[in-house]
Amino acid sequence: ILRIRIAPDFNWTNELENAKKAKARGAIVIATPWTAPANMKTSNNLIGGALKTSEYANYANYLNNFASYMSSNGASLYAISVQNEPDISVTYESCDWTPTQLFNFARNNAGVISTRVIMSESFHYDKAFTDPILNDATARANVDIIGGHIYGSGLSDYPLARNNGKEVWMTEHLNTDTSISGVIQTAKEITDCLAVGNYHAYLWWYVKRFYGPIDDNGLRTKRGCVMAQFARWVRPGFVRVNATYNPNPGVYVSAYRSGGRVVIVAVNNSTTSVNQAFSISGGTAPTMLNRYRTSGSENLATLSAISVSGGSFATSLPGQSITTFVSP
Repeated sequence: ILRIRIAPDFNWTNELENAKKAKARGAIVIATPWTAPANMKTSNNLIGGALKTSEYANYANYLNNFASYMSSNGASLYAISVQNEPDISVTYESCDWTPTQLFNFARNNAGVISTRVIMSESFHYDKAFTDPILNDATARANVDIIGGHIYGSGLSDYPLARNNGKEVWMTEHLNTDTSISGVIQTAKEITDCLAVGNYHAYLWWYVKRFYGPIDDNGLRTKRGCVMAQFARWVRPGFVRVNATYNPNPGVYVSAYRSGGRVVIVAVNNSTTSVNQAFSISGGTAPTMLNRYRTSGSENLATLSAISVSGGSFATSLPGQSITTFVSP
């Protein structure tokens, strides 16, 4: 999933080209505005201020026009967001919204947008910004994905969204710590988002930075390897299945399947090795699993395959590592 910015000066060419390249590689694309155009805002400025009430309809059309521009130029969007982080004051492009304002926009204006709509991308997944939308049938019908970020807090299950048929996405997070402990923390965070938050998507911000999956020189980073421990083998069509989340101190596990194929991702966030036992039940277990690992000294290393007997196996998980087990 590629998340692109909607430039308020209508200079949309660069992001169009990024989107086309991503889609050519099989990605889907979502778009987020950091601010409405200045003339639509109470501050008449790209930083801070709120959307004028009189501009709600125009803003909905503005978002729809961006979606139409992308579609007509060969890069149709999967979804579009109404606002990045409406609940935090910053010194860069931004626009302030209250929960009531977002509710009113969702109920009265978002329905004109031709693609899926994401709301509300709170910087710490403050459910006060989305509960009112989910609790109103009209507003709820105009929103497809409940999105948010996990800066500081907010990583938790969201039954209200799930029970109303909405996907729940984590649409932005970053960590500038590039040490092995920092990148393994990202592995735990992805596990937490999928296995604790029950999120349908985890998006890193952003692709090409020294702290991201690709560095400023275009080279794969250790964090990129950690993210690939999930993304390379948990492919479209896989679903997450029940797994013991924290079977040993420092160890965090999630598991996935597609038909008869099984993928298990085990993160050891501690500094010492842990001998971990696994048991696969509820179906026909594989007799062998391929293994891949990223650690302080390994980058997506291919390890020897491990035998599975009666659905069970045990293996050592080195400290500060992530291991992916994949059925052939």
